[in-house]
Amino acid sequence: MAKTKQAVPTSLFASTAPLEWAITANGTLYTAQIPIDNQGIVVEGGIEAQTRQTLDNLVHTLDCADVDTDAVLQVMIYVTNASYLPKVNAIYAEYFKAPFPNRAALVVAGLARKEMLVELVVYAAVS
Repeated sequence: MAKTKQAVPTSLFASTAPLEWAITANGTLYTAQIPIDNQGIVVEGGIEAQTRQTLDNLVHTLDCADVDTDAVLQVMIYVTNASYLPKVNAIYAEYFKAPFPNRAALVVAGLARKEMLVELVVYAAVS
């Protein structure tokens, strides 16, 4: 029988939307991360600042689940402009080491908040 899903408590900004920042079930952590600070405000500074904030939020979430970036299996990167991908890749490489997670990058017309330039959907192994 499948284990019941469990929320991963974090200190990320408490969204008013019906969501958890991370859920675990059957040995997998599921999370989506966006470039918001602890006040829920999308950070300024362009794609570099937003990518770093999004990845910092991911690292915090992984820490709360007692795993690190080595546990990440797959990352789906959403950006609003293909020209952002080289900068995203450079910052991403600071957070992950080989063997790297499986990855897809998608260019989308927009994200949930118009000022957002990047969002990550991440799957990680947990025990």
